[in-house]
Amino acid sequence: MATRALVRRFPVLANRNFRLLLADRLLAPMAATFSLVGVSFAVLDATGSTADLSYVLAAQLAPSLVFLLVGGVIADRIAPQRVIIAANIMIALGEGSFGILVLAGHPGLWLMIGLETLTGTGMAVFYPASMALLPRLVPAEQMQEASAISRLTMNGAMIAGAALAGECVALVGPGWALAVCGIGMFGTVPLMLAIRVQRPEREPDHAPSVLRELREGWSEFRSHTWLWATVLQFTVILAAWCGAFQVLGPAVAKAHLGGPAAWGLIASVEAAGLIVGGLVSLRWTPDRPVLFCALMGAAIAVSPLSLAMLLPLPVICVAAFGLGIGLEMMAVVWTVTMAAKIPPEMLARVSAYDGLGSVMGMPVGAVIAGPIAGVIGVSATQYGAAAITVIASALALISRDVRRLRAGPGYPVRGYVGPEGRQGFASPSETMVQDEPSWVGHDAALRQPTGAV
Repeated sequence: MATRALVRRFPVLANRNFRLLLADRLLAPMAATFSLVGVSFAVLDATGSTADLSYVLAAQLAPSLVFLLVGGVIADRIAPQRVIIAANIMIALGEGSFGILVLAGHPGLWLMIGLETLTGTGMAVFYPASMALLPRLVPAEQMQEASAISRLTMNGAMIAGAALAGECVALVGPGWALAVCGIGMFGTVPLMLAIRVQRPEREPDHAPSVLRELREGWSEFRSHTWLWATVLQFTVILAAWCGAFQVLGPAVAKAHLGGPAAWGLIASVEAAGLIVGGLVSLRWTPDRPVLFCALMGAAIAVSPLSLAMLLPLPVICVAAFGLGIGLEMMAVVWTVTMAAKIPPEMLARVSAYDGLGSVMGMPVGAVIAGPIAGVIGVSATQYGAAAITVIASALALISRDVRRLRAGPGYPVRGYVGPEGRQGFASPSETMVQDEPSWVGHDAALRQPTGAV
C-alpha cells in the first residue's frame, strides 16, 4: 500500500530502469566515501608525508587529462551504462587492491601511485557516461523529479558512508575502508547490467573517427562563452581546493581535530547540507543560472579558510553544512543549464570537455600543495588557496554571458526508452535536468567538474 502511494506521488518510481539507477546511486556513493577517507589516511600512516599524499592524489587525478575525452566519445557511441560498468570495475580493482596491500603491510609509494592511477582512469571514464545516462532513462516531463530523487538518494548515502568510513578507519584502519570501497563498487555491476537503454540515434555516417567526434565536441564547447569561462574559473578553483583541502585537510584533521573520525564527520555534515540544498532546489531556480554558479564558486573558499583558521570542529562542520547547501543548489542549476543549452547528441562530449577543463589543474594543485606547505606552512598555503578562489571567481564575472545568461528550454532526447520499452522523443518544451554521477558523491566532494562541485 505504501509503495503504491509512493508511486502515485512520484510517478518516475514506476520506471524499472530508474529504480535500478537509484540502487546504484545508493551503493556507489557510499562505497566512494570509504575511498575518500581511506586513501588519505593510508598514505599518511604509511609515509607520514603530506608531499607523498600529494603525489598519490595527483596520480588519481592525472588520468582525467586523457580519459575524460575518450570516455565522452565512447559514451556518445554506445550505451552509457556499459561504460559505467567498465569504469566501476577499474575503481573496484584499484581501491580493493590498495586495501589488500595496506592490510598485508605498508605498500610502497610507487605502488600506491600506480593503483590510484587505475582508480583515476575509472573515474575519468565514468563521468561523461554518467552525465549522459539519466536523460535516456526517463521522459523529459519527469526529469526534474527523477534528478531530485536520485540526488537525494546519493547524498543520503554519502552521509551514512562518510560517518561509517571515518569510524571504520579510526577503529580498524584504512585498509579495511579501501577494501569496502572495492566490494561496493563491484556490487554496482549487476545493477548496471540490468538496465536496458539504447544509445541515441545518430546520423548514418558509418562510425566517424574519434578525432572527428572530439573536434565536433570542442566546436560545440567553445561556441558557448558562458561555458568555457565558467570552466576556466573552476580550473583554478579546483586546483586550489584540491591542494588546500583534499591534500592538506587530512593532515589538519590528524594534527588538530581528532583524526579520521573528525574528517569523516566533516564529509558527512557537508553531505547533509547537500540534501537540504537538493530540497531547496525543488522549489527555487535562479533566473541567471551561470551567474549563480560563478558566485557559488567563490564560496568554495570557505573550505580551506575554515581549516587555515584552525576553527573548532563544530564551527568547521557548520561551515561545511552551509557550503553543502549552496553547492547542491549550484549542481542542480549547472546541470539544468547544460541539459537545456547543449544538444543531447553532443552532451557526453561537451561534458567531457567541461570535466577536463575543470579538473586539469587539480593534479598540479595536488602535487605542489605538500611541498609548498612544507616551506611556508599548512595554514599559509590554505589562506593562499582561499584568496586564489575568490580572485578566479571575480575574473569569471567579467564575461557578460556569465552574468546575463538566462534559463531556457531544453532539447528533445533521442533514444529514450520508457518503462514499457517503447522508444521515443522527450518533449522539447521541457527544461531538462541532468543527473550527477554517483562517484561524486565525491564530488560533491568537489572532485567533479564544474557543475558537480
